[in-house]
Amino acid sequence: MNQKDLIALGIPPGEAMRRGLEFITRSILKGLDRTALAADVAAVVAHPERYRDDPLRGAFAQALQRNPPRPAAAAAPWRRWGEGLDPAAENQMARACQIPVAVAGALMPDAHVGYGLPIGGVLATDNAVLPYAVGVDIACRMKLSVLDWPVRELDRRRDRLIRAIEEETRFGVGAHFTDRREHGVMDADWTVSPVTRERRDRAWAQLGTSGSGNHFVEFGVLSVGDSVVAAAAFPGLPPGEYVALLSHSGSRGTGAAVCEEYSRRAMERHPDLPKEHRHLAWLPLDSEDGAEYWAAMELMGRYAAANHAVIHRHVAAHLGAEVLAGIENHHNFAWKERHRIGGAERDVVVHRKGATPAHTGVTGIIPGSMASPGFVVVGRGAADALGSASHGAGRVMSRKQALQSFDWQKVHRLLRERRVHLISAGLDEVPMVYKDIHAVMAAQSDLVDVAARFDPRLVKMAPAGERAED
Repeated sequence: MNQKDLIALGIPPGEAMRRGLEFITRSILKGLDRTALAADVAAVVAHPERYRDDPLRGAFAQALQRNPPRPAAAAAPWRRWGEGLDPAAENQMARACQIPVAVAGALMPDAHVGYGLPIGGVLATDNAVLPYAVGVDIACRMKLSVLDWPVRELDRRRDRLIRAIEEETRFGVGAHFTDRREHGVMDADWTVSPVTRERRDRAWAQLGTSGSGNHFVEFGVLSVGDSVVAAAAFPGLPPGEYVALLSHSGSRGTGAAVCEEYSRRAMERHPDLPKEHRHLAWLPLDSEDGAEYWAAMELMGRYAAANHAVIHRHVAAHLGAEVLAGIENHHNFAWKERHRIGGAERDVVVHRKGATPAHTGVTGIIPGSMASPGFVVVGRGAADALGSASHGAGRVMSRKQALQSFDWQKVHRLLRERRVHLISAGLDEVPMVYKDIHAVMAAQSDLVDVAARFDPRLVKMAPAGERAED
């Protein structure tokens, strides 16, 4: 037996899971029959009160009494895509499907641990929204613009491209413009929440900025093939290679403040949730807090879209370039959707935390890393995935581990091999901290069809030393 088996039995994360794994390990070391171990574990789970004082099973039994399991039959069903996923991320997904409002779930092949719901997690709920299942960076978003510049200009006019990025957006925590950028989103109703009302001025100053962490603005080569899928994604754009601008960022400090405030309210509403479930606290949509959060979340969605629109508009104008085509999508958001679950159609709230909408015919962007390709995709509407796909390659290690594992000399060697010029970035965002994007795409071939490939050539992220925001 292993952690996956304990998850299947509904063992909650935290102490109960740790004690269960200790019990399994000690049982094996003592030479106990492995074939009988599953039955032994099941017996403790079924009647922990009988084993409280047992020398081998007692700690596990007591932990179960303090935090009882939710039987798998009572949990919402969920599926995973990809092999060798982080067990901790799977554990988080299983935990999310244990909460009473959960209806169904899915785990994408780029999955890794997050707060509450794992990054790459998709969760459908009944009339409820989980602020942490949307995420701290509400409406984090991808946007791609196809420009009319010849591909050869990526090398010939590199300095001008660099200036366009550095002058037309800002990176780093608290980054802002003194001369504010204009967009109609600032005329929207920012009084929908006390948080957005109080932070409107700051949000305006940050309009058109890119933040830190894994956020980027980059130029690269977009390869559009001659296929039905490509024609659907880029109607009227002939097959070929194009210069494209790709950006990744979200709702900046205001979105994070919205998440913080309404997560606090959700936790206060559910004080009896076990410690391991606290970041899965929810707000009913028909409650005042739930309606307020939903309105603030939707405003942050429009703000994040405006953020990208401003960046792309100003960069294109700086270059004197015409935009031939464009694609964009959120991936930290919640939507009211109708899905067939358990054989019946029903209205649900679908949270996609680090997951791309992939309904039938819907276009999206799945990036790789600063030195590996990204892909423009068209959704296939997979029901078990709740019409979703991955939002990127997914991390294989923490930021702290990355800083301890790599040095810039080796990284720059790889970047030169891949023909990538890096303007700035932190060592915690180098290509080696991400999964193989080709393996991730292969694992979700039933979720999306590839319409085009984007290869980065000129990349800017927050400079080294900036802390991550998401």
